[in-house]
Amino acid sequence: MMGIVAGESPADRYDLVVIGGGSAGLTAASFATQIGAKVLIAAERLGGDCTWTGCIPSKALIRIARLARDQRRAVDGGFASGSIPIDFPRAMAEVHAVIARVYSFETPEALTTRGIDVAIGTVHFLDRKTIEAGDRRIRGERFVLCTGAGPVIPAIPGLGGVEYLTYETVFDLTRLPTSLIVIGAGATGVEIAQTFARLGSRVSLIDQRPSVLPDADPDASALLQKRLASEGISLHLSESVTSVAGEGPFVRVETGAARLQTDSLLVAAGRRPRIGGLGLERAGIEARGGAIRVTKNLQTTNPLVYAAGDVTGGPQFTHYAGWQGYIAARNALLPGSEEGQRRNVPWAAFTDPEVAQAGINEAAARAQFKDVRVHRIELERVDRAETEDERDGFLKLVTRDGGKVIGATVVSRAAGETINELALAIDRGLTLSDLASTIHVYPTFGFAVQQLAADASLEAATSGTRGKMTRALRHLS
Repeated sequence: MMGIVAGESPADRYDLVVIGGGSAGLTAASFATQIGAKVLIAAERLGGDCTWTGCIPSKALIRIARLARDQRRAVDGGFASGSIPIDFPRAMAEVHAVIARVYSFETPEALTTRGIDVAIGTVHFLDRKTIEAGDRRIRGERFVLCTGAGPVIPAIPGLGGVEYLTYETVFDLTRLPTSLIVIGAGATGVEIAQTFARLGSRVSLIDQRPSVLPDADPDASALLQKRLASEGISLHLSESVTSVAGEGPFVRVETGAARLQTDSLLVAAGRRPRIGGLGLERAGIEARGGAIRVTKNLQTTNPLVYAAGDVTGGPQFTHYAGWQGYIAARNALLPGSEEGQRRNVPWAAFTDPEVAQAGINEAAARAQFKDVRVHRIELERVDRAETEDERDGFLKLVTRDGGKVIGATVVSRAAGETINELALAIDRGLTLSDLASTIHVYPTFGFAVQQLAADASLEAATSGTRGKMTRALRHLS
């Protein structure tokens, strides 16, 4: 045990000090408390990006935008024509009400009832075992560092001289932009672009890369790109922003191919780990490439400190951060260790249709293996998609010899839900036969998994040498 420092209160000593109040931090603290550790979370704000500026507000506004789109389509279902104009301040009030409901489970008071102490304020290390949080000096036996990430602001000439939005500020808007230019066609950019287009803004989307969602399966990117264009979003792909300037109440954005004007500009050029101001050098914690350097077990160069989530520079997903938070706390407090890094992490972009992936995609699989097979079913063959009039999409499964599933891409209204089953299948080494033999509820979007797996399994059983044997067995019965 550590010795008492002169002037230090025993109340300021903890078995585990968690720095950061997002998904990784909350998960780490909850686990540590449940195994009997004395735990404190130190953060400027509890909840993290997901609660305040990411997953929660964006998905709440996406839902509202879908209602606006469904209202316009309702005439096709037999409703009288007509459109109710969007009350944007009221919509944003609903978004913030959702934030408040989620945050109610993450407040200092809520955590205290679960046995977790909280220190709110700016946090930095004083030495290898001590931090300062606000006006408190706190010592820990072990630490989990999970301060998340913040928006990347690209070095675009003139950008510093105009007002612009990021994902941290877009949900503070009180007026619906007449026009909106979004720089960046990753998940954040396309979600916000489609949402504001459905709410009534005139939207342009710019990216120097040749497709939207460039990390997705190319077939998924192409389908989503077609949908965005059909909803009136002006796409400027393979174009780099060369300059930005103010023009009265507007912002002028120039690319190598176009000059655009807007009253609102959103920069969605990615995120980078938040490590500034933490005093890492005083704690003996090294960073590499702007991220905290960790071992495969999430230990930093200070053996008392583990790191988890976006701050490590890995995949930036709330669910991955939460999982790493658990692993970091487990490794910090219990004997032995578990690996805290995964190569393949499932993810989803909550566009309409949603795009979700797990495991390895088709192109990467074909580059690595020779025995790859790809199985695909179009959404129009899925009865639930027909009943919902949501036929744009597909399910694609990537397998190796023997039908072992190694990758999946889903494009549908429920892709984010469907991918969970497929992520489990990949993690557990399941085969197409396993998926086909598991009874799925009908009619659901997820029934497509059984439908495709059964078709593929039947084809394998009735073709080639195996098919000949199957037909021969029939005559013996």
